Amino acid sequence: MAIAKRFEDLEVWQEARELVRKIYALTGTMQFNRDNILRDQMRRAAISVMANIAEGFGRKTNRDFAKFLTQARGSASELQSHLYFALDQDYIEEKTFQQIYEKCDHISRMLQRLITYLHSTLTRNTQRTTRNAKEVVSFD
Repeated sequence: MAIAKRFEDLEVWQEARELVRKIYALTGTMQFNRDNILRDQMRRAAISVMANIAEGFGRKTNRDFAKFLTQARGSASELQSHLYFALDQDYIEEKTFQQIYEKCDHISRMLQRLITYLHSTLTRNTQRTTRNAKEVVSFD
């Protein structure tokens, strides 16, 4: 398994970065000009996914890393909820909703696998650092 030396090496962070790009492109359209609050919330939630992965990676323990990854999962769920609102307000079409919703779901599953791995290392050895967790960088 490859070792991640930087948070940018994590596949889940790369996916989250792509999600931010998609959200900024989506919320930069005319439909979102009339709802600045939703636009800003969607952008903040997407950024939070990416930022929490990076911040957690920089922590010294698997326990801290897992906490930040859990925060990232929460932000992905928040974004999915905002997508429903955008769909209901006719800001986005069903196809766009499905694509971005699935991207959030994919990232959430990746995060959960990494969280599960981190928790398993805690039960084996509570003194492990994120250096061991950084070996987990490839997900389905």
